[in-house]
Amino acid sequence: MSDSLDALIALAIAEDLAGGVDITSTATIPAEQISTAKFVSRQAGVIAGIDVVIRVLHTVGITDIATPIHDGERVTPGSTILLARGNTRKLLLAERTALNFLTHLSGIATETSRWVDAIAGTSCQIRDTRKTTPGWRLLEKAAVRAGGGVNHRLSLSDAALVKDNHVVAAGGVLQAFELVRQKYPDTEIEVEVDNLKQLQEVLVGSPDLVLLDNMSPELCRDAVAIVAGRAKLEASGGITLESALAYARSGVDYLAIGALTHSAKALDIGLDLTMGR
Repeated sequence: MSDSLDALIALAIAEDLAGGVDITSTATIPAEQISTAKFVSRQAGVIAGIDVVIRVLHTVGITDIATPIHDGERVTPGSTILLARGNTRKLLLAERTALNFLTHLSGIATETSRWVDAIAGTSCQIRDTRKTTPGWRLLEKAAVRAGGGVNHRLSLSDAALVKDNHVVAAGGVLQAFELVRQKYPDTEIEVEVDNLKQLQEVLVGSPDLVLLDNMSPELCRDAVAIVAGRAKLEASGGITLESALAYARSGVDYLAIGALTHSAKALDIGLDLTMGR
């Protein structure tokens, strides 16, 4: 991730310097001026992306950094998240890129924490999906972990997930499962099913995990009884914060929530500048 993150940061900064110069800072700030930048939360939430902010600051030449807050910690309005001291122009060059990463990733961590809190007291876990921003997957999945969630596969080669289109192409859910098992015998296989009949059919092949697609909490409870510990179960589709606890109490192992990454609202964080050291 190191090289790809560096490339992502470089691209972001290059977008800001597309014209070759920061006109406003060059005109208003002496070249050798030193300042302190304080990253401050404007609302309550869970922080993620501190290491990325540090990388952004290092990229522009800022190395005097203090981090009173770390990924996974909760903040309240007014909390100081990170302090950086150095050349004022460099700090302001880094500002928007650093905040873009920090606010977005903290938004994901905060949204994940809401789902985790919603099913507190159960053994069920909140899990993400591949519905991530292109190029940001590892960062966004790390933010999910910071919020208390767990990760699904990172890529298509990490594990198999037999979905409805694979079933159509293969001619049946069990057929699709068996084709994957034959080709990749040592790979974890998850199979998506739309109903309890398909569930019973695929259990013959002993899948590692079964995804219960768009089933009600009641149907999920029936599925748990049918499986009886022979595979892990993941509920997905149509789950809301209000219904999450009912799903978790059905006995499934995971709730797959695409909204953790594709719909999370950025956490409001700002940068306050003070002159001098």
